[in-house]
Amino acid sequence: MAGTNSALGRQDEGDLPKAASVILVHPQLGENIGMCARAMLNCAVTDLRLVKPRDGWPNPDAEAAAAGAVALLENAKVYETTAAAVADLDFVLATTARGRGMVKDVYTAEAAGREIHTRHARGVDCGILFGPERTGLENDDVALADAILSIPLNPGFSSLNLAQAVLLVSYSWLCADNPFAGEEIAPALDENEPAKKNEIENLMTQLQEELEKNRFFRSPEQKPTLLRNIRNFFFRVGMTRQDVRTLHGIFSSLTGKRRDK
Repeated sequence: MAGTNSALGRQDEGDLPKAASVILVHPQLGENIGMCARAMLNCAVTDLRLVKPRDGWPNPDAEAAAAGAVALLENAKVYETTAAAVADLDFVLATTARGRGMVKDVYTAEAAGREIHTRHARGVDCGILFGPERTGLENDDVALADAILSIPLNPGFSSLNLAQAVLLVSYSWLCADNPFAGEEIAPALDENEPAKKNEIENLMTQLQEELEKNRFFRSPEQKPTLLRNIRNFFFRVGMTRQDVRTLHGIFSSLTGKRRDK
């Protein structure tokens, strides 16, 4: 649908409310990435992250489908793993229609939009995971998220293409009211700041090493599932940086090792 007004659209990014990062995990077609970029820019969402695109990056097909959102593609960040793509984020939502047997809060698109506004007003960096076009997110990707974003649609025909899903979620954020608009927000104390994803991963690494030394995993087949369950717990509870430091101290005390600072 035509109607872009370049005079109105060239706003300073600093004038716009902060949006969540959009993370496309193993996207397949370059055209789909380009259409996602177009949908994002329609809604003033500008941080695009790609996890190991199937056809490589950059992709000329993406630029052709972006319909003018080329700068967003040029600034897209590419990662080898989902964990790396969310490492600097504090709160991550995974788009999926299924709970995957994991205990997580479930948001609609509208509720997620409001939650992102609220968290960004407090200085929390947010991101939204979208899975590959044909299969969706894998369980290990969903385990990295704090909560699930599910879009209730006609159960008889609920399939969305990737760009449709990105547009719907981005538009819900754009339409959401920010309850903190016009109010001055006191910055959180350092010890109450949410932990970065990479800080929690470092904690997981320390824990896994000790569990392996103490033969916690009874079989190689059992190990991935147990680690996923533990990781899901850490990401679900909304840990702060102080929580992470405390657990590092507990592990070091139990093992008789001091952790290097």
